[in-house]
Amino acid sequence: MPASSSNRFTRQLLRDATLEAQLAALKAASKETGNTPEPDTRRQPKRQALPEHLKRIEHHHEPENTTCGCGEAMVRIGEDVSERLDIIPAQFFVHRHIRGKWACKCCQTLLQEPVEPHIIDKGMPTAGLVAHTTVSRFVDHIPYYRQEQINARSGVHTPRSTLASWSGQAGAALLPLYAAHREFVLSCAVVHADETPVAMLDPGAGKTKRAYVWAYARGGFDVSPGVVYEFCLGRGARYPLEFLKGWSGTLISDGYGVYDQVLKQETRIGAACFAHARRKFDELVKDNLSPVGTQALQRMAALYQIERQVKGFSAEDRQAIRQSSSKPLCEDLHAWLKLERQRVPEGGATAKAIDYSLNRWEALTTYLADGNVQIDNNHLENLIRPWAMGRRAWLFAGSELAGQRAAIIMSLVQSALCRMRHSADYADRRTMPNGLASS
Repeated sequence: MPASSSNRFTRQLLRDATLEAQLAALKAASKETGNTPEPDTRRQPKRQALPEHLKRIEHHHEPENTTCGCGEAMVRIGEDVSERLDIIPAQFFVHRHIRGKWACKCCQTLLQEPVEPHIIDKGMPTAGLVAHTTVSRFVDHIPYYRQEQINARSGVHTPRSTLASWSGQAGAALLPLYAAHREFVLSCAVVHADETPVAMLDPGAGKTKRAYVWAYARGGFDVSPGVVYEFCLGRGARYPLEFLKGWSGTLISDGYGVYDQVLKQETRIGAACFAHARRKFDELVKDNLSPVGTQALQRMAALYQIERQVKGFSAEDRQAIRQSSSKPLCEDLHAWLKLERQRVPEGGATAKAIDYSLNRWEALTTYLADGNVQIDNNHLENLIRPWAMGRRAWLFAGSELAGQRAAIIMSLVQSALCRMRHSADYADRRTMPNGLASS
């Protein structure tokens, strides 16, 4: 070892020894004076039990010799069981389908079992590999070029263009299921709506252009959640008008003006998003523009506290509690906003924040009269987040058709994930007293 490295190592040992000596001295002094530090009562993380559905491989460990040193045979009185989690990485394997040919020499008849239908006829991948590719792309947000690299580690050549073709054909095959799922989502009397931009490749211009994914979800309190996406070239009113044709109920949305046209039908009720109204005041607080923002946030926090408490209640109980507890708070908030609006100058950030809420007050308080309606549109915003994650991973849709097929797959897989999370949340609520959800 070089002399400089040896000196550094020696100095480090001396420092460690000094620190240990100081710590021992402090502990001794604490015992003498009786100033023993209080034990750390913070909640320690607890390891969760491994899921029951996982395959178990048992390994039995017994002593080779169960005869005691005194010569007597020992008796088994119990056992200790510990579990350790393991994984087998994804493995490629090949299905060989061998269909025998049978011929009748007398009448020249040939008999052979027909080929089973596949998602990709005469293609290489099975349904399992196609599903793995689409889930990797649209759930785990792994771009095709990275999937190509991952597969190459197993010696399997799958060009990114081939993977994209598999996903596209899977989206086309799922179109009938997507149509049925769309009808299922729109069968709910409460629907959330929102939209988000997505880049789409524009080959003629040599760059990308903006497209949009419109999202519609069943009510956040519905026992059978679901979301459906539609890939569109624009953000105009004609897209939601066409999608929601024939639907009636309560539409929860943000303040985008297009939804006003959607709600012109008498059979539709508009519910605004309290989270969007809250963000206006939150911006005032962050920019330190007005004390009005802080007071508004405190008043709205009381409304959200009630919503956390009634999350696991029935729609009837939720509505009753809102009428008795939330409605008076909303009335006070409304009166306070109108009073503060008279005190602030026109055109300022505070005036705009207050006007946003006052101009939508009827829609903001729609949730008070219907226990199936949520206070905000955060339920759907969470379901749109996978598209935002996808934008950062795979950057753009290759074409309008590719975007539409991506929307088909995303609608089904994200609805399945939403249903799994809902089932897990419901199971957690059943274990709590009176069915209350955790706040």
